[in-house]
Amino acid sequence: MIDSKKGLQELVDRALEVDAVALDTEFVWERTYYPRLGLIQIALSDEDCYLIDPCSISDLSPLGRLLESDRVIKILHDAPQDLAILRQATGADAKNIFDTRLAAGFAGFTATISLAKLLQELLDINLAKTETRTNWLRRPLKRKQELYAMDDVRYLRAARVLLLGHMVNNEVRGWLAEDLQRLDDPNFYAGISDDKRYLKVKGNTSLSRESLAILQDLCRWREKEARERNRPRGHIIADRVLLPIAREKLTDRTAIVNSGPISEKCVSRYGATLKNLVEKGLARPKDELPPSLRNKRLKNREKITLQEIHEFIILKSDVLGIDPIVVGSNAELREFILTPPHKQRLPIVNKFSGWRGPFLLEILSSLDNRSTKKTAAA
Repeated sequence: MIDSKKGLQELVDRALEVDAVALDTEFVWERTYYPRLGLIQIALSDEDCYLIDPCSISDLSPLGRLLESDRVIKILHDAPQDLAILRQATGADAKNIFDTRLAAGFAGFTATISLAKLLQELLDINLAKTETRTNWLRRPLKRKQELYAMDDVRYLRAARVLLLGHMVNNEVRGWLAEDLQRLDDPNFYAGISDDKRYLKVKGNTSLSRESLAILQDLCRWREKEARERNRPRGHIIADRVLLPIAREKLTDRTAIVNSGPISEKCVSRYGATLKNLVEKGLARPKDELPPSLRNKRLKNREKITLQEIHEFIILKSDVLGIDPIVVGSNAELREFILTPPHKQRLPIVNKFSGWRGPFLLEILSSLDNRSTKKTAAA
């Protein structure tokens, strides 16, 4: 257990001398906006594992030297959330990341595989699941808790080697390298921006553009309030309260109280702010309103094209030994279909940059050729 800044500095000095280290975090995220970091695990080898105690070390910036190193590979499983937490804790942008869950999708496994399942498949090792409900902020930790935490990093170096060994196709290795490089950009895992938070509110597709503007302003304000108070956004005001306020464009206190499960205390605190935000949204010029979300439904021909693209992706992915989901999710492919013409679709969804662009263009070309042959035969 590393529980002093001096000990952390010494560990980082050692870590900077190896080719790769494994990293993981344990945190509590229940009543705060930001996750509360309880533990950082690091392995220099399978028998050289350490626990860094954020509860004892107030300044974790020395760890930033390791995160920022271009030379040392940092191996994590399902890296984005851990990287966001480590960035918040150290102020450093991580470089040279290897995500074993992402790599699994290019190595013949599902891209959503858990660490326990991956290690079982690769190494025939069964991780204990006894401490999944541990409060990682409570001290002292029991020995079985420490061993459980270290097991999350102990085998990651071996897993990386084995995953790369499963990728016999150099083209696939190149695709993985492209995707891993995106993890060097904190914007990739920083989460959705405040301006786009309204897009995550369930039921938003039923709103007019004017109501969407109101919802956007409400969500932007709520995010700022939650961040400043370090409270979950739902503890400020729930989505199911904001949605009817935006839909009905409510500015009357009584109407707001009757609109949903909102307490008098909440209305007393935020009522005036909510009223002002609704009025602000109503005053927004038409050309500054968010685009409608109502036209996202696929027509019959588009549904057929989407199904055909899915089928081609599955066939080609099977030949290459990759999980079809790494090409794109159903939602991303839908957006791809809804943006004509084909060659202009690619820049619309960031995920279709790099290797995915030619991959999808090849599929579209195959579909066009098949359509042409059918027409000629008819």
